[in-house]
Amino acid sequence: MEKIHLGSYQVENGIELAKRNTYEDFGASKKELKKELKNIRKKLGDFQDTLYAHGKYGVLLCLQGMDTAGKDSLIREVFKDFNVRGVVVHSFKVPTSLELKHDYLWRHYIALPERGKFSVFNRTHYENVLVTKVHPEYILNENIPGIESVSDIDASFWEKRYQQINAFEQHVAENGTIIFKFFLHLSKEEQRQRLLRRIDLKRKNWKFSPGDLKERKLWEAYEKCYEEALKKTSKEHAPWYVIPADNKDAARVIVASILYEALKKYKDIEEPELDDEIKANLETFKQELEKET
Repeated sequence: MEKIHLGSYQVENGIELAKRNTYEDFGASKKELKKELKNIRKKLGDFQDTLYAHGKYGVLLCLQGMDTAGKDSLIREVFKDFNVRGVVVHSFKVPTSLELKHDYLWRHYIALPERGKFSVFNRTHYENVLVTKVHPEYILNENIPGIESVSDIDASFWEKRYQQINAFEQHVAENGTIIFKFFLHLSKEEQRQRLLRRIDLKRKNWKFSPGDLKERKLWEAYEKCYEEALKKTSKEHAPWYVIPADNKDAARVIVASILYEALKKYKDIEEPELDDEIKANLETFKQELEKET
């Protein structure tokens, strides 16, 4: 299997998605990729145990991508070896009436990870500069002062949203949340094939929605919005990574590898030591327990 150059996936300046690969296999077979993922996710599971015991950091994993990009299955496979108490997945849908009574970041803020845990955002706060930018009429549902019609939603409105998102992420990062943001970069042809499978395979029919075809016709508009969001919000404390998503097995390996390689650099994350008095009396406690037999 070829070496994975993890730095090549990080967004550091501007980006043109059309020039980024959507397929990768590292010269490895499906079996080899699955084996590599198994090895990495075991290490991630062990790290999560230590993170939980340490109790000072939380980890936020943000997943974005076009419909059928493989977000659900990636979550299932990458976190398979985690203690189920250590990871919480949030799938953000259309805002509810309660959520619309708050600012657009509120529902994401209350879903941030506890210290010692991972939170996965399956679709994220970035929907507020993606789907709403393609469909600006959705913004009117937020009932924002000064926004009475679509014509009020100008370039400065979106620029302010990017600034708000950056400030939000910087704030939570400074308070102990380690942030990863992954864009699953799918080709339009691969999406077509996956949509066809949803129609052809009865067990996948439930995943299909005619709305997917409507949004597919807006592919170029979404791509432009993604490029803008990635460029304006990829920061050192909250980097974006563009992951080739046409090959699901390779995408999972890349995401798991980035997570593990970045997290193991946090040398201060370690299991806490016992109090000196308790440590000095461990043998006494052991003998007390052994006498019970």
